[in-house]
Amino acid sequence: MLTDKECKNAVCPTDKKRARFTDANGLYLEVSPTGSKRWFWKTYFDGKESRMALGNYPGVSLTEARKARDRVKLQKADGINPIEARRVTKMVKLTTPGETFKEIALDWLSRQKSVWSPGHFQRMERQFERDLFPWIGGRNLSEIAPVELLSVLRKIEARGAHETADRALMLARQVWCYGVATGQVERDITGDLKDALTPYRGKHFAAITEPGELGKLLLSIDHYRGGPIVKAALRLAPLLFQRPGELRATAWSEVDMDAALWTIPAARMKRGVEGKEYGPPHVVPLPKQALEIFRELHNLTGGNVLVFPGERNHDRPISENSVRTALISMGYTPDIHTWHGFRATARTMLAEQLEFDPLVIEAQLAHAVKDANGRAYNRTQYLAQRTKMMQAWADYLDRLRRAPKSRNKPL
Repeated sequence: MLTDKECKNAVCPTDKKRARFTDANGLYLEVSPTGSKRWFWKTYFDGKESRMALGNYPGVSLTEARKARDRVKLQKADGINPIEARRVTKMVKLTTPGETFKEIALDWLSRQKSVWSPGHFQRMERQFERDLFPWIGGRNLSEIAPVELLSVLRKIEARGAHETADRALMLARQVWCYGVATGQVERDITGDLKDALTPYRGKHFAAITEPGELGKLLLSIDHYRGGPIVKAALRLAPLLFQRPGELRATAWSEVDMDAALWTIPAARMKRGVEGKEYGPPHVVPLPKQALEIFRELHNLTGGNVLVFPGERNHDRPISENSVRTALISMGYTPDIHTWHGFRATARTMLAEQLEFDPLVIEAQLAHAVKDANGRAYNRTQYLAQRTKMMQAWADYLDRLRRAPKSRNKPL
C-alpha cells in the first residue's frame, strides 16, 4: 500500500509515457513525465477492464482517494456502474439550466415556441406565471411532494376555476415528464393527483341542431335590426360555418366572387407555427346565397381592406363580442346557441339530415383527420364534393326559413 511520502515523491521515468503506483483494491496513482499525478480506480465490467478517474493529487489526498474508491465499490456491489452513473450526472448538468421548477418549466416552455402559435404560447406562459410560479417556482423539482403540488392546484379550484386547475395540472405534468427525461427527477408525481381534483368535464359551445329551432334562429337573423355589417356576419355564419375569428377577419382580397371561393390564408387558420407558415390555405366554396351577401356588403365596405371593418377603426375587424351580443339580443344566450356553435350545427345536421360524407364535412370544417392510408389529408381535397355540399346546405337553410316548425327530417 502507498504512503503519503511515496505519493509525494513519485515520479515518472523519462523513458516512459506514464508510471503507475499501486495502492490496494484497484486504486493507483498515475504520474506523467510532466509531473502531474492523478488517481484512478481499476475495475472490470462485463469482463472488460475499465478505470475511473478519482481526482488529482495532491488536491485529492491518499486518504480521500481511498474513500472515493470505497464509495464507488459500494455502488458496484449494488449493481450500479459508477462510471456510467457519473456520465449520466454530467449529462444532467449539461441538459438542464437549473433545478428549480421555474427554471425547468421555462426551459421546456422555450422548446415549444417554434411549434405553438404565439397566442397559445402566451396563454401558457401567463398561466405558469399566475398559477404555478408564485407557489413552487423557486422549489427544486426533485423536492416537491405530490401534496405540495396538490395544495397549489386547490388554490386555483378555490377560485371556482376548475378548468384552469385541470390545465395547470397538465402543464405541471409536462414539466415533470421533461424533468424525468433530463434526469432531474426520478418519476412524474402528477399522475398521483388527477383523482384528487374536482372532476372537470370540458364544455362544448352550445348549438342548435333541431331543424325547426334552427329555422326560427335563421328568421330571427333575417329580422335583426342592428348594423348591416354585423347582420351580414350573422347571415354568413350559419351558411359557411367557419371559426368566428376566421370569418370576422376576412379581407376582400380573400374573396373571389367570380370563382365563388373564399381562400383563408394558412396564417389565419387555427394551426401551430409550422402549419401557419407552411400549411396550405383553407378554401371555402361559396354558395349562391353567400355570394349575394358578399355582393351586398361590397357596396358598403368594398373600399376597405376588411370585409367586416370595425365601427371605430376600419383597420380592425368587428369583435367576436359584436355577434355574440347580437345573438343575445335576439334571445339566443350562450347556453342556447353561440357563434362558434354554428360549426356544430352544420357538422351534426349535414350528417344526420342531409347524409353527407363525414370526411367531406370535416374537410369543410378544416379539421385535420386521417385518410384510409393514415395520412393527414389535405384540406383542399374534396373541393368538388364540398362545393356541392355547401350549395345543398344553403338551399336547406332556405327551406328551414320557410318552414321553421319543420320536423327532424330532410326538407
